[in-house]
Amino acid sequence: MLIKQISVFLENKSGRLNEVSQILGEAGINISAFSVADTSEFGILRLIVSDPDKASNVLHERGFTVRESGVVGLSCPNQAGALARALKILSRNEISIEYLYAFSMGTSASVIIKPNDIDRCIEVLQKNKLELIKASDLYKI
Repeated sequence: MLIKQISVFLENKSGRLNEVSQILGEAGINISAFSVADTSEFGILRLIVSDPDKASNVLHERGFTVRESGVVGLSCPNQAGALARALKILSRNEISIEYLYAFSMGTSASVIIKPNDIDRCIEVLQKNKLELIKASDLYKI
């Protein structure tokens, strides 16, 4: 299923991650997953949050550059080779992955995927009976 992700562009300096998490916490927005990609001068903080529209608004009001995009959530067994099998299915169907991030707990792993073609990615994963994560599942935490 389609999950709305926000990306926040940050100066690469101490305290910026804390500032974002503080702003979101004060606004009552829960962070379910995140990833940071950085260079020497800036970083991109990618977030899955309980209310992406509100998060975008409050961060923008505080001077942050924010972009919303769609990603796909995949749940797979937390065992050797499970992710490779899912990625092989996407590769065979010529779906490229721009980036992904994941975490595992217990017997399952949650993977956030940014494909080149989100609708086709969802279609292929569903056709192959792989378990997709709904945004509402992430926000129950």
